[in-house]
Amino acid sequence: MIRKEDLFQIGQFAKPHGIKGELSLVTDYEVFDETDNPCVVCEMDGIPVPFYIENYRPKGRSVILVKLEQVDDVAAAKSFVNRPVYYPLAAMKKRPEKDAGWRQYRGYILEDGRKGEIGRVTDVDETTLNVLFRVNYCGKEILVPVAGELIGAVDRTEKRIAVSLPDGLLDL
Repeated sequence: MIRKEDLFQIGQFAKPHGIKGELSLVTDYEVFDETDNPCVVCEMDGIPVPFYIENYRPKGRSVILVKLEQVDDVAAAKSFVNRPVYYPLAAMKKRPEKDAGWRQYRGYILEDGRKGEIGRVTDVDETTLNVLFRVNYCGKEILVPVAGELIGAVDRTEKRIAVSLPDGLLDL
């Protein structure tokens, strides 16, 4: 039986790629080269389930295209969209740091005190002086500055971040 405490979240599946079941895995970790038979774990109906990787290839700096065994078309791949992806700690050569910086909040839901649920953090942009959350809001991507006065309480269990967004930010 797979226990959640034996896993480490390495990223999140973003979207299908192509028509043969490949998925875009947004991650900052290069763990698949560490074993001959790599697998990832996703929660399915609240139960951690292992999925073996048929093949994978990098696509850019923080995306790996992954083909899971028995996921052979777009319809099957769509069931993995926005799912957190875990990797067995025992299979990692180097144990990850406890705090992965702002990247650890990928997959969290932003919730504004006035506007309610805004959307899910799909990525973190740390290339500029101001760190930005990339958030899927009503089908479009918005950038939310990660500034002290905007970020409130973080609920790690529910994967939610309370924010106080300035007026007009969602209209950009």
